[in-house]
Amino acid sequence: MSRSSDRRPWIAALTGALAVGLAVAAIRPGRAQAPARYGFGQPATAAQIKGWDIDIRGDDGLGLPPGKGTVKQGETLYLAQCASCHGEFGEGNGRWPELMGGGGTLTSDDPRKTIGSYWPYAPVVFDYVRRTMPFNAPQSLSDDEVYAITAYLLHINDVLPADAELDAARLKAVKLPNRDGFIQGDPRPDVVTMGEPCMSNCRTTPPKVTSDLAQRLGVTPDRKPKD
Repeated sequence: MSRSSDRRPWIAALTGALAVGLAVAAIRPGRAQAPARYGFGQPATAAQIKGWDIDIRGDDGLGLPPGKGTVKQGETLYLAQCASCHGEFGEGNGRWPELMGGGGTLTSDDPRKTIGSYWPYAPVVFDYVRRTMPFNAPQSLSDDEVYAITAYLLHINDVLPADAELDAARLKAVKLPNRDGFIQGDPRPDVVTMGEPCMSNCRTTPPKVTSDLAQRLGVTPDRKPKD
């Protein structure tokens, strides 16, 4: 048998593989030839977008939905949906956070950050409850139920009386005790403010290191990286 005849099976196999590759390339368009649309999917409708667009602005309550609920209704709902984690009176349960009390503790060594002591805006309570609670079934409560639970939470923080009813207008009008407790910037004397960013005639040379403590600690070695 000659060497030419020995190569025939390999040549035939290679020719066949090449033909298959060309056929696949012909029916499978390249990336540059991909169509603008693939024939599936559809633009989101206004109703679908509304289902996701549920955020509520804290300072003025923009986005609060229609509805209402009382403190009494909220107590019943809270005991059924929330008390197992947050305690019957919002005192917290185990490692679950407390929701009431804490007034006057923010400047202590053991600050208690609750709705009544720390949160600045009441509409955020509604937004948080509706968005994330109950823990095992978030967004399962109706807007009326969320208004009722929000009313109860504000009641146990001494913000609303026991016979109060809450709706969007009343919730916007609620001023939490710590509304004005948040300040802009950091006034601590040992914190250096960065000031306004340089917009013209800015430094072109590297800043001068005035302390070598970081270098001696090895956190900023005085060597340039190799690449």
